[in-house]
Formats: sequence, C-alpha cells, structure tokens
Amino acid sequence: MSAFDASKDTAAMPLVSVLIPAFNHERFVQRCLDSVLEDPYPAKELIIIDDGSTDKTGERIADWVATHCMDLPIEYVRRDNRGIAATLNELVARASGEFLRPGASDDYLLPGGLAAQVRYLLSHPDKGAVIGDSIVIDQDGNKLHDSGMRDLHGADKSLYRSDDGIRRAVISQWAIGGPVALMRRSALDTVDRWSEGLRIEDWDLFLRLAARDALGFIDVSVCAYRIHSSNLSKTRHAATRVINLVESRQVAIRRACLFGEPYRTLLRAQSHYIGAKISFLQRQWGALALHMLAYLSLMILSKVRFPSANHGAEAT
Repeated sequence: MSAFDASKDTAAMPLVSVLIPAFNHERFVQRCLDSVLEDPYPAKELIIIDDGSTDKTGERIADWVATHCMDLPIEYVRRDNRGIAATLNELVARASGEFLRPGASDDYLLPGGLAAQVRYLLSHPDKGAVIGDSIVIDQDGNKLHDSGMRDLHGADKSLYRSDDGIRRAVISQWAIGGPVALMRRSALDTVDRWSEGLRIEDWDLFLRLAARDALGFIDVSVCAYRIHSSNLSKTRHAATRVINLVESRQVAIRRACLFGEPYRTLLRAQSHYIGAKISFLQRQWGALALHMLAYLSLMILSKVRFPSANHGAEAT
C-alpha cells in the first residue's frame, strides 16, 4: 500500500503547492491542469498565474477553474506580463504548502510523481529539493523519449547518485528537462528564490542549491516535458540563442564564488565553453579558439590539482 493512500488522514501529510506559470499555451494548458487532479497525492493545492497571455490561455484556465473549483483548493490570478522569474516568485508568495512543485503550462505531471518526491524529502531532511526525470512528448502528446535526461540531453544519470556527482552534473552537464523539481519552501528562502530579469532562470537556481548540497535525485519520471516550436531553450534563431548563452555565461561567472574547489574551476571552465558557443554562432574564430583553450586548460587543472574527494561518495 502507498505511503500516501487516499484513505488516510490527509491533514497529517505535508501540503504540496503545485505552481503553474501560464503564458500563451492555450493548446496545452488544460492537459497540464488535468494532470494535477489526476495525480493521486491528496494533500495539494493549485496556484495558477496567467502572465499576460495574448491568446486564449486565460479563458481556458478560467473555464477549467469554474469546473473544478470544488475538487481541490485553487487560486487563479490573471495579470499583465512580468516574466517567468517574477511569476514564479509571486506563485511562491501565494502558496501555503510546505513543499512547492513548480510546473509549466505546456507540460504535465505524471501520476505518482508527487508522492515519490515527497517520500524522498521526508526521508532526507538535509535536502532542500529533489529532482526527477521526465518523459519527452511532442506537441500532439506522442512520446518521443522515455528519459529526458538520458535520451534528450545525453546525461549520465549515475552522476546524480552523490552530492559530488550532482554538483558536477549541474555545472557541466545541465540535463534538467521540464519541471521536475519538488522544493522545500525553506530551501527557497535560503537561496533567495528565482533571480528576476533572467530569461533562463532554472540553471541559476539549481547552481545555488547544488552549492549547498541541497539537491537530491530520484530516478522516476515525474512529468511529461513537451517539445514544440515555442520552447525557449530549443530555439534555432541564432540571435536569440546568443542572448540566452550570454546570460548563461554571466550566471556561471557570477555563481562561481559559491563553490569550493574543484567545482569553482569547473564552473569557470563551463563559462569558457559557453563563450566558445557564442563565438561559434557569431563566427568569431579567434575568440572561439581562445575560449576552447581556456576551457581545456581549466578542465585539466580541475583534475590534476583538485581531484574529487567525494568521487566515491555514498549515493544520496
């Protein structure tokens, strides 16, 4: 029997606040909201903010809320656009839960994911957040990959079994596809939540969590991550990619001070690797060569001077 059987007293279970920032996803948002109801974890609330959608996303949400307002606690806010980080921070401020599950209005939860992540955090009080895996689907809901981490991003999931491996993976092998994290509210208070003004805000937050050894991992698919033409991180527009990469490089440089060695050197190396990508897109071949030389030198330095003391660390 599940540790979160619906027949048990839900008041004794930690409340999970499912947080949905919605923007121009009229085609997908109902599936997202339906999935919150379909997940059997009973102690949950749903907070939704329509961040200034210009399509019919707001109407879709309003209709859904009117139909399901008696099924679980729901708060719905519709306002002008302020950006994803500001919206996430507002969602957190409105939430009542001990645990927070940020979502995305084009993706959806998989049944059982909330319970699995809550169990992990209850049994690992030293962790502030736990990430899971995702399946990958297309715009029509057809499954493309069984594992977003392995099949979409080429990640070695065995890295995520130790604090050392998680730090290395978050720094050098960013493979968090979709909204796969459950967080303690207290952990977000510690790392100052999402940095407003960033376009790609998740890597910045996870770097800050990893620097405190606050991240855990379960090898369970907890959401469906949808690939479609509007995915910010998958854009093929060169100028937009450069903007995103420049921001990522700034994040790497700014957050290096949070880490000790060898992770600080690894993050410095990553900043040069990102710089090489920018130079390639801008066809600046001399700068590309310099960035790659710096990247390779720092990677060698991290292995020669700072061998990992935690390489064989016990799995988290």
